[in-house]
Amino acid sequence: MKIEIWSDVMCPFCYIGKNNFEQALEKLPFKNEIEVEWKSFQLDPTLDATQPQNTIEYFKEKKGFPADQASQMIGQVAQMGKGAGIDFNFEKALIINTFTAHKLLHLAKKYGKANEMEEALFKAHFIDGKNVGDIEELVALAENSGLDKDEARQALTSDQFDYEINQDIQEAKNNGISSVPFFVLNGKYAVSGAQPAEVFADALQQTYKETVSPFEDLSKGGGASCDTDGCSV
Repeated sequence: MKIEIWSDVMCPFCYIGKNNFEQALEKLPFKNEIEVEWKSFQLDPTLDATQPQNTIEYFKEKKGFPADQASQMIGQVAQMGKGAGIDFNFEKALIINTFTAHKLLHLAKKYGKANEMEEALFKAHFIDGKNVGDIEELVALAENSGLDKDEARQALTSDQFDYEINQDIQEAKNNGISSVPFFVLNGKYAVSGAQPAEVFADALQQTYKETVSPFEDLSKGGGASCDTDGCSV
């Protein structure tokens, strides 16, 4: 059974959703029959690729949120993260254009390491305060994940994976996907947002058993997600 997941590195709910999904998957008897494919999505493709911002600055300048409102929202997300086993470090997180980071994801996919790389990118961005738009930081992540650093540098500094990234983004548009995380289960069901583990478990079990019309939403209400206008809890 194939699970496609649209995600962006700078989306906190994508990290929460990943952890909850994996928690649900681990308890299912057919977990070894699941193939996960990570798909690229950019929440803000207009971001500068060289000048990172901190999270509060980004919400103030780009989204127009007052500092206190931005801080309150970040605090709520941090609390959600703790429930999923993530200690977000938003004070250190650097907001940057993520297109280059997606190149590394697609290189990792080539070698069957996409899931490990997605985790490494989330950790680098949200916990370690790394600049995931920086070539040297990304090469280091590649090497730590067992990828060849020279091949990684070539992929990151060329257009080798640009087509694949843009295809993922276009596929999302074609399917009406405007917020992430977004999970498509075996091409039949969809679950949107950072749903609790039990929702993922129910959806995976039902998908395993049934054939239904494409993209019937099993979320039972919208979960927390991010779109191009920001994040909502």
